[in-house]
Formats: sequence, structure tokens, C-alpha cells
Amino acid sequence: MNTWLKRAAAAGIAVAMATLSACSVTTGTPGSDNSTAGGGDGEQKDSYRVAYVARAQVDSFAAWLANEMKAEAENYDDIELEVFDGQADDEIENRMIENAIANQFDAIIIQANNAEAQRPYIEQAVAAGIVTITTNPRVEGIEGASSVDANPYEQGAVVARLAVEQVPENAKVVVLNGPGGNMHSTERRKAWEQEFFAKRPDVQIVGEDIANWNKDEALTLMEDWSLANPDIQAIISMNDNMATGALEAVKGKSGFEEIQAYGVDGTAEAALAIEAGEMTATSLQDAAELAQLNLKTVHDLLTGAEEEVNTDVGNPLITQENASEYVEMYKETGQIS
Repeated sequence: MNTWLKRAAAAGIAVAMATLSACSVTTGTPGSDNSTAGGGDGEQKDSYRVAYVARAQVDSFAAWLANEMKAEAENYDDIELEVFDGQADDEIENRMIENAIANQFDAIIIQANNAEAQRPYIEQAVAAGIVTITTNPRVEGIEGASSVDANPYEQGAVVARLAVEQVPENAKVVVLNGPGGNMHSTERRKAWEQEFFAKRPDVQIVGEDIANWNKDEALTLMEDWSLANPDIQAIISMNDNMATGALEAVKGKSGFEEIQAYGVDGTAEAALAIEAGEMTATSLQDAAELAQLNLKTVHDLLTGAEEEVNTDVGNPLITQENASEYVEMYKETGQIS
């Protein structure tokens, strides 16, 4: 296994081993104490309170990232991380950001459910002098905020470029999108348009809809599409969760034995499906690397080592040729038993 895979595996092992008493996932109001907001001005403190507002724990990637954030926070003696579950609901997530501001957290890391819906609340955090980071996705154009993310266009593009050569001529395909207004979904879809559909005008889209990163929603859509079009040859999905849901809808159905499926995230489930020949390809969005960069960034900002940070993780391609490496990585981290 190569070096970066070993590093990712080591980080993942911490998820299973760490005692996360100070980092519980919360669905209610961020609690208050006598701490004062600040730290971003370089003022040194013995301990910093950091709120991580996660998009939704029912989203497999978001849950993976939240676990990695909790594990990585254990490596910082001066950071106390509290994780809050936005439940894929804009009102809940916005309320949690407001509560974190009111309760004077030193920093807030926000995984937006809908960037534009969260934007005013992110701006409020910055205006309150709180160190503010947006992650997975980055929320663009907020002066004073930092970001840790991936390049969603490239995440989609590396898979789309492969599909140009693999999808059969004159194929009928379906497309599954993430939430409306979500930058990752929009940019990945743009990549597919420019890197695949523009180069393959023979391919026909027979179904396209929003499934909100959700496996069950994707399954329901695919059940309907497969009844109307029993000769669908490829599933093009903006994340792995929706891709595997769509595959479940046609599993064992005659005529779909050779269906291709493309995703993004490189989850443990997707790696297993690719290794087994059930799914075609995905690109890795490494939650362990995202967590490491988020915690390093928030620590650097709180201690004054940095004033603003905007950085991205990589997006390696996972196919049947290398899927076993990732399956092994997930076994080492405990995500595959």
C-alpha cells in the first residue's frame, strides 16, 4: 500500500480507538460556558471551543467526515470539538450556526447543506469575530472566512473522462444529482456535461433528477426509470451513495447485468462494489485528509499562525484495477469488517 494510503489508514484507525467524550454528535442547541469568543486575533488561550456543524449524519460521506473530525480533534490538546447534526435541513443547520455564535464558540466549521441558505449565517459568524471555516462544500465569496474542500469539478471530471471510453455507443443513461444549490453537485454535473456529454452526443439521458445525496431517494427514482426504460446502460451519479442506491433498484433484474455506475466520494461501500464488479468507478474524496486539514486550519487560525486559509484535497480515481487497495485501507480503519 502506498504512503498516502497508509496515512489515511492510520487516521481511520483513530476513529475506532478514540474515546470521544468531548466530541459527541449533538442535534440540539450548542451549550454555553464562560468562554469568550475569539482567538483568531492571535490571542493565546489554554483551550479553544470549536463547533462543527455537519450537514447530516444519514449521509454516508458526511457521517464519515464527522467521525474523522472527532478523531482528528483528539490530536489537539487545546481544542474541544463539539459536533452538531444538521439533519439535511436548512432551518436546523442555520439555527445551529446561530446558537454557536450566541454561545461564543471560538471557531465554527460549517458543512453547508445549501450554500446560499447558510450564507447569511456564515456571514454572521464572521461579523461576530469568530474564526469561520466552510468545508465540503466551500461557500464562495465570504470575506474573512476560510475554507477546506476538494475541487468538485475535477472530482467529477476524472470519472467522466474514463466514462467517455467505457460507456457503449448510443447508450441510454440516467443522471442523479445532489441538492439544488449545492456547489459540489453543481460543479460535478458541470464536469460531466463538459467532459462527457459534450464529447459523446450519441448518449441519451432518459432520466435525470435530484436525489439529495440520498440512497433511498435514488433507489426510488431508479425503480421508476428502469420500468420506463428497461435498456438503461449507465448510471451517472454525483455521489456514491446515490449510485449504490440506484444499483440496488436493478439488482437481479434481467437486462441490467452489465449496467455501469459512476460516482464520487470513494466510500467503503463503493470500493467494495467496484472490487466486485458491480460499480464501475468513483473518485476519492478522502474524509481523513479533509479532517486533518480542517483541524490544522482551525488551529492555525485560532493561534494566529495564519490569517486566512483556502486549500483543497486531491481526487484519485478508483476503478476495478486498484479498488482492492482501498478495500484494504477501509479494512484497516474498521469501516469494512
